[in-house]
Amino acid sequence: MAKLTLTIGDKNLSSWSFRPWFLMTQAGIAFTEENIKLDQPGTRKILAEKSPSGLVPFLTHKKDGGETQVWDSLAISEYLNDLFPEKQLWPQDIAARAFARSISAEMHSGFSALRNVWPMMFTREALSHTTSGGVQREIDRISHLWTEARTRFAAKASTDEGFLFGKFSIADALYAPVVSRFLTYGPVKVSNEAAAYMEMMSALPAWRQWGEGAREEVGG
Repeated sequence: MAKLTLTIGDKNLSSWSFRPWFLMTQAGIAFTEENIKLDQPGTRKILAEKSPSGLVPFLTHKKDGGETQVWDSLAISEYLNDLFPEKQLWPQDIAARAFARSISAEMHSGFSALRNVWPMMFTREALSHTTSGGVQREIDRISHLWTEARTRFAAKASTDEGFLFGKFSIADALYAPVVSRFLTYGPVKVSNEAAAYMEMMSALPAWRQWGEGAREEVGG
C-alpha cells in the first residue's frame, strides 16, 4: 500500500517545511510526519544520509515497486497535485489557475527582503520589527496579490471559503508562512481583504495544530 512520509524541520522556524505540511494537512492527505531537529551537532550528517538535497522538507512516497523522493516545497506540491487529482489543489478555472501558479512561483523565488529581515518565528507575535531594506515594498506587493486573488477570482468562484481563490489551493499553502511572518512582526498595513484572509488562515485547525507543535519545541 502506498505510504507518504513528509520529513520536516523545526516547526517554529522552518517556513519551507510549513508549506507542504500545511498543504497536506488542510487538504486531508494522509501522511507520516518525520521531524529532523535543525542546527544540532548531528543534523548535517542525518540530512546527508536521508535527504536528496541535504535539506528539508522532502517527501518520500513508498509504493509497490519502489520509492519516490521529492524535495523542494513547490515540487512536492505539484507531485501531490498529480497524485491526488480529486483534491483539486489548483483552481479549476484556467485563468485563476494561471494566476495561482504565477503568484506561487513569485513566492517561491522572490521576496528575499521579507525572508532575510523577518525570519519565521511561528510562536512569536507583534514584534513590530523594521520594514526597511525593501520589506515594506514586499508587504505592499503581497497585499496587492492577495487582494487581486480575492476580488478577481474568489468573488466569482462557485465556492468561496475565504481562501485566495475561494477554495483551498497550493497558493494558500505557499503563502502560509507569510501570514505567520506578518503576525510575528506586525501589525502590518494591508488591505481589508488581505487582513480578513490572514484572520481566516490563522484560525484554521491545521494552523493551530502546527502552532501546538511549534510551542512544544520551544517549551511554551
